[in-house]
Amino acid sequence: MSRNEKKVVLKNSRNSQRRGLENLFPLFVFFMLILSTSVAFAHCDTMEGPLIGDAKKAISENNVIIVLKWIPEVNEAEIKDAFIHTIKVRVLSPDAEKLADMSFFETLVRIHRAGEGVSFTGVKPIGTPIDPKIAAADKAIAAGNLSPLNGLIPEKNRPELTERFNKVMSLKNFDVNDVKAGREYIEAYVQFFKFAEGETEAHEHGNEAEVDSSNHAAHIP
Repeated sequence: MSRNEKKVVLKNSRNSQRRGLENLFPLFVFFMLILSTSVAFAHCDTMEGPLIGDAKKAISENNVIIVLKWIPEVNEAEIKDAFIHTIKVRVLSPDAEKLADMSFFETLVRIHRAGEGVSFTGVKPIGTPIDPKIAAADKAIAAGNLSPLNGLIPEKNRPELTERFNKVMSLKNFDVNDVKAGREYIEAYVQFFKFAEGETEAHEHGNEAEVDSSNHAAHIP
C-alpha cells in the first residue's frame, strides 16, 4: 500500500470514529437528562432530607427509635444493630465518626428504599436539587400552612390538598418513642406529598412499604 493510500485509510478511519462519537453524543445527553431528572426528584436519600435529618438526631440523642418510623418493622433489628456499631465506633476518632455516621446513613437509606421497592443509589450530597413541589411541601409543614404551595398546585386540587395537609398536621406532634404513631404520621406525610406532586401512585417519598401494610409491612423526602 502506498503512502497516499495509507493516508486515505487513516483519514477515513478518523472520520468514521468522529461520526461514531457524534452519533453517541445525543444518546449521552439523553441519559444525562434522565439522570438529572432523577436527581431533581430525589429527597429521602439526600444529606439535607428528613430521613438523614432524623438519623443525625438519633445519633445525637443516642435514640435509634427516632428513625424506626422510616423502615419496615421486619428490618428494625438490622437498623438497631447498625446503630449500636455506629455509636461504638464513632468515638474512636474524628475520622471514625465520619465513617461510622455515613455507614449508618447509607444502611438506613438502603433499607428505606428497599422497603419502597426502589434501588439504592447512594446518599446524595448537600445541595442536591429537588423538585420545587417537594421543597414547598416541606416548607408548608414546617410553617403550618399551605402558602408555600401557592401557585404550584391547581386550584381545583386545593380542597383535597387541604384535607391531606390537615391530617399530617393532626399527627405531627407524636411521641418520638411511639413508633406506631410515627409511622401513622409518615403515612399521612406520604399521601400529602404524593398529591402535592401530582402523583397517583406510590412515589419515593416516605414509607410506602409500611403505608400499604397489606402488601409489605414505612422516601419521604
